[in-house]
Amino acid sequence: MDAAKTLESLKQMLGFAKDDADADRDERLKSIIYNTTSRLKLLLGGIEPPEDMQYIVIDVSIKRFNRIGSEGLTSHSVEGESTSYSGNDFDEFKDDINAFLESQKDSRRGKLRFL
Repeated sequence: MDAAKTLESLKQMLGFAKDDADADRDERLKSIIYNTTSRLKLLLGGIEPPEDMQYIVIDVSIKRFNRIGSEGLTSHSVEGESTSYSGNDFDEFKDDINAFLESQKDSRRGKLRFL
């Protein structure tokens, strides 16, 4: 998925109207997408995240956007309402990331043929 489609998907998931043009917010969202994609790429061993893993970029970007101003907090409580944050935004996607990495190991193995 290209950057423009990822941005539009993220804006849609966050509930922003399609015609809502806020340049500052869009730049912030682009930075979040870039950082999230870079982190996922690192977790994938330097492999560019494939299009079918863009849901991870979108979901983690939503978490990061919603946490703006609360960076570094592990929990927050106000009038009986409590919020806690995961230490690693990618924890819930570990199985998906590991499955992808395993599939890459299998595809990289060479085959030996005897003639």
